[in-house]
Formats: sequence, C-alpha cells, structure tokens
Amino acid sequence: MQKPKPENTAPAKPKASRKITSKKALTAYSPQQIEEIFRRFRVQRPEPKGELEHVNPFTLLVAVVLSAQATDVGVNKATRPLFKIADTPEKMLALGEEKLGGYIRTIGLWRNKAKNVIALCEALIHDHGGEVPGDREALTKLPGVGRKTANVVLNMAFGQPTMAVDTHIFRIANRIGLAPGKTPEEVERNLLSVIPDQFLRHAHHWLILHGRYVCKARKPDCPACVIADICKAPEKTTDVPAPLVPIEARWEAEKV
Repeated sequence: MQKPKPENTAPAKPKASRKITSKKALTAYSPQQIEEIFRRFRVQRPEPKGELEHVNPFTLLVAVVLSAQATDVGVNKATRPLFKIADTPEKMLALGEEKLGGYIRTIGLWRNKAKNVIALCEALIHDHGGEVPGDREALTKLPGVGRKTANVVLNMAFGQPTMAVDTHIFRIANRIGLAPGKTPEEVERNLLSVIPDQFLRHAHHWLILHGRYVCKARKPDCPACVIADICKAPEKTTDVPAPLVPIEARWEAEKV
C-alpha cells in the first residue's frame, strides 16, 4: 500500500503580477501633479522658442547638426554670417566644404561637421528635391542626423509633439523623478507617456529652458523654481515656489 503523500503546508507562492505599464508607473508624480507642473511652465512661457537662430527648416537642421557638443550661443555667432549667404542646400553646397569650414571654425569638431553638412546638402538635393523631410526615418538617414536632431527639427519646423532628450532634459527627468530612465531613449519614451497631450507640443522647450536657467547641473536655483512645492528632488533647497509670472526670453539670455 502506497504511503499517502504529505500535504504541502507551505503557503502558495503568489502569482507573478503583470508588469505595470500605466503612466503612473513611469513617474514619481500623480497625473494631477504633472498637469500642474506643465500648466505652470506654460504660464511662464506661453510660446517657448528654441535658442538656435534659423530662417527656415534647412538652416534649423544645419544649426542643430552644428550644435552637437557646442553651445547655442557659439553656434549662433558662427551661423549668422553663414546663413546670410547660404540658406538653402544648393547655396551651401556651392559654398563648399573649405569655405564652410571658415565660417564654423570656432565650433567644436568643425572639420567633421563641415563634411557632414556638405554631405547632408547633397542628400537633400538628390533624395528630397532640396527640401527637409518631415518624418523621422528620412531625417535620420541624412549624414550627421541622429534621433535627437531629428526630433528637434520635427518639433520646431513641423510642429510635431516630439521629445528631443538633451543633457538638460535627461538630468531633470531623473533628478526630480518626472520620467526616470537610464538612456535618452528610455527617458524620451517615458516623458511621452506621462506628459498630457495638451502640453506635448512645447514640453521639449519648457524642460530644456527650465534645465538651462533654473534646474542647473551643478547648483539648481531652487528659489527661482515655480514647481518647488511639487518637485520631489532629494537635493532641493526649498518648498516655496517662485512667483508664477511670464518670463522674458531676452532676460534669460542675459543671464547666460
């Protein structure tokens, strides 16, 4: 006669829960808090503008390509005279790599960037009739154009609700717990998931400008922060938000 099998008295293991993919799981904030954060950013800057100077989608694309590992201020100084004589792919190509290099010599990695811009012009003329394409896949196939550059162009030139994650946005997303991620791509996905649709058009610029002038890398200016009472950054120095008033872009530029 077989011995009865002993009863298993150990508590049953809980079933593995399904991975939560809701917006709330991607951020340290409630939907109401996120909406209030971006409402305040919108009051500060109703129509935020990028700080790279340009006159059309082509010059914007060139400026963004040149801005890699360079400041907007430095790029603008170089491109002001350049764009006066070369504001189309055809004119830039006619200028040539050597003369182009003379205009952008003050920008870091200028030799490689000059080659990329000339190759970029050739591709635009050959493949797109001299026009800047309005989709990410086509843009990222162009020489010197990565995902971040494509997102900036799509947002600024074509009004698409993209999120170009630069060092400022990556820092803020992780520092305050808005949309933490280990890579720019992960932060981009998370931000697009948690930011309400009504704010996505300008969210990219609001976050960049907030990071550039307030939530700075070395020493955040918490007393100047309009979301200090909502912010969950461990290192913040105040819970009192700054007065919520519109900001003059010119005043910000003078602070740099």
